[in-house]
Amino acid sequence: MSADIDRIRHSLAHVMAEAVLHLHPGVQFGIGPAIQDGFYYDFLFPQSIANEDLPAIEKEMRRIIAQNQTFVREEVSKAQAREIFRDQPFKLELIDGLEEGTISIYRQGDFVDLCRGPHVESTKELRPDAFKLKTIAGAYWRGDETRPMLTRIYAYAFATKAELEAYLRMLEEAERRDHRKLGKELDLFSTHEEAGPGLIYWHPKGGRVRVELEKWWREEHYKNGYEILFTPHIGKSWLWETSGHLGFYKANMYAPMTIDEDDYYIKPMNCPFHIMIYKTTSHSYRDLPLRWAELGTVYRYERSGVLHGLMRVRGFTQDDAHIICTPEQIEDEILEVLRFSLSMWKTLGFSKIKAYLATRPADSVGDPERWDQALVSLKKAIEKEGLPYEMDEGGGAFYGPKIDLKIQDAIGREWQMTTIQFDFNLPERFDMTYVDKDGRQKQPYMVHRALLGSIERFFGVFVEHYAGAFPVWLMPDQVAVIPVAPTFDEYAKEVTAFLRGKGVRAKAMLSEERMNAKIRDAQNQKIPYMVILGQREKDERTVSLRLRTGSQENGIPLETFASRVLGKIEAKALDL
Repeated sequence: MSADIDRIRHSLAHVMAEAVLHLHPGVQFGIGPAIQDGFYYDFLFPQSIANEDLPAIEKEMRRIIAQNQTFVREEVSKAQAREIFRDQPFKLELIDGLEEGTISIYRQGDFVDLCRGPHVESTKELRPDAFKLKTIAGAYWRGDETRPMLTRIYAYAFATKAELEAYLRMLEEAERRDHRKLGKELDLFSTHEEAGPGLIYWHPKGGRVRVELEKWWREEHYKNGYEILFTPHIGKSWLWETSGHLGFYKANMYAPMTIDEDDYYIKPMNCPFHIMIYKTTSHSYRDLPLRWAELGTVYRYERSGVLHGLMRVRGFTQDDAHIICTPEQIEDEILEVLRFSLSMWKTLGFSKIKAYLATRPADSVGDPERWDQALVSLKKAIEKEGLPYEMDEGGGAFYGPKIDLKIQDAIGREWQMTTIQFDFNLPERFDMTYVDKDGRQKQPYMVHRALLGSIERFFGVFVEHYAGAFPVWLMPDQVAVIPVAPTFDEYAKEVTAFLRGKGVRAKAMLSEERMNAKIRDAQNQKIPYMVILGQREKDERTVSLRLRTGSQENGIPLETFASRVLGKIEAKALDL
């Protein structure tokens, strides 16, 4: 977010607060920051409001903007600030939390706010046609469930009307592509509040996509020198005490279960289990690197308010791996992980990728020299691959620096997916060692690595990227076989059996519906190929082909069509 647009959005938040003050006397104010794509402000209204009240607030905001009000910054003492905001308890709480000294406030019109700024000079710099109030939502004061529930008004805001309109068009397209809607329409997956929120039920069609995806995932990992592990779903408390999860991650773990008088926890991570396998035998430098991968299902507690379809869940399967190597091997290993990740994303149809290199935070652990070497290795790998990247200063985990890869989808949204994460913590906690060339015991380097992130979240992004119209190799049904009349059902069955025998997922549509209705149904299901069969096709052992894109071809020999589809599947082609 640029400084200019940040000032615009922050200033509009204050204008919205002034408009609310005019329309709802007695309102109490929380905070109103600029955020990505807009701003929000939290209020405690004397009476409840609804989305239907937003147009009136927008109208008042535009009236205020037209007045060319000036934003005036003042510095006051803490005592003066308390007097100014004497009727605003949330502001008084914020003031009490500030250090002694002068406090900055901003005034415009008859509204005053506790604020560091900066703002635009006057409302004439704000475009009345470049913002739109979005919705209202509940928000606990300071994010604390024990504190009052405030009303948060969200808004979109941009520098120009054209930017706002482009963004609103993108939102319309995002709504059309919403994976929750498409998941239901295409019969891919479901969630069930009554059986447990945040848990995903994969239907046969979604299951087929997942099977094909995981099959490819495993094949690619074997090709790239990985071995695949399977580990338990629960472990004794000792495991999580040793790993440190009970110390820093317990709030996201489920309560223990007692088995034979010992506490067991369902796993939120796979890494401690991989370490236990490593420790079953001694290792030499000649054994390294070890590349161990697992599609391991984990469970993490997420608040019900943040659960969102496949994107934020409580149970998910991590596309997980750990690389255990010597310091001399680390640079090559990082580069290979990055290349592997980029090749997978290219196959899946994502070409716009940006890296974020997260550096050492203040509360880090581990030898500073190791941190420096790790950062150099990560940066070299990014630069060798020619990836655009940004530094994320202090954004690493306390146990090591990392690379995050963000992919851009078909409508321009960025999604954080791949993570390549150094870990200086677990090798030490579990006393991992190997025998080096000099015969001495040394601690290996360990890298956590997820390429897709999790199967569930990846699938949500994938559904929205393709709007459900996946590449042929990942479609649950690849060919719809449609007879023009019931008299050709037998030929339809023969064609379906032939294609299935070749390894094509073909579906015979033999209902009594009219042909056009069957075509429409297949189109709605995003099936790539629809073969239409009538007398001529039966006599000549051909098919008439209609693509989901709308184009058509006639008189294709059945064997030729099968070879064409198989070619697209085997090549994992993105086109038809």
